[in-house]
Amino acid sequence: MQLENARILLTGASGGLGQELAQQLTDSGATLLLAGRDSGRLDSLAASLGPGAASICADLGQPAGIAALAGAAREFAINVLINNAGVGAFGLFENQDWATIERVLATNLDAPIHLTQALLPWLKAQPQAAIVNIGSTFGSLPFPGFAAYSAAKAGLRGFSQALRRELADSSVAVIHLAPRAIDTPLNSDAVKALNRALKNHSDSVEDVARQVVRALCRGRGEHHFGFPERLFAWLNGVAPSLIDRGLAGKLAIIKRYGSSS
Repeated sequence: MQLENARILLTGASGGLGQELAQQLTDSGATLLLAGRDSGRLDSLAASLGPGAASICADLGQPAGIAALAGAAREFAINVLINNAGVGAFGLFENQDWATIERVLATNLDAPIHLTQALLPWLKAQPQAAIVNIGSTFGSLPFPGFAAYSAAKAGLRGFSQALRRELADSSVAVIHLAPRAIDTPLNSDAVKALNRALKNHSDSVEDVARQVVRALCRGRGEHHFGFPERLFAWLNGVAPSLIDRGLAGKLAIIKRYGSSS
């Protein structure tokens, strides 16, 4: 994908990664339609990106929001969809209320699938197009304390793989990206404390955005960011019992912070 020819719909654009990704994509020559739920941030970001950028405030959890966003995307003549919108929820599964679990599944899995289906006929009609799904290492390395989030991200990975294979004879590239922990203000105090206690690595939004831009330029495929997380994700696929035993030794720490979140 030549970013100079890219017209991109970016969801979750008002978040930490979304704002940085919008800036780096624009710097690389792309033109962006920004989507999110914070109209003030969206308008400010669009203004900072220059005259080609536009924004739309839409609730991806509602069919009307999906329809409005799909219509705006077609009018904007997009050829790239980046499903970046997402929410996290750290805590012991049995203690989480259903509304929280439902929100995690709806935002991280249902919404990108629904929006992709709404825009797929349009994207298939373009000479070159791409669908980019921002997943997580936890989609390949499910983690205690993140049961619903891991389930949603694992589902997004499976959807990306199946769709990439379904569209192998088309002009649409399907790219799945799995960053490890990202250092954003959206992380709760409990998540920050857990990462410190477990000595988990976090990447800056600048680093993750650079990796996303590079992956989009390369085209099709699946990319895991960060070492040793990338190795552990692979190991979980071939020998999950080894990961079970490794995480069992950290369970007391995870439960300590998960119970207080």
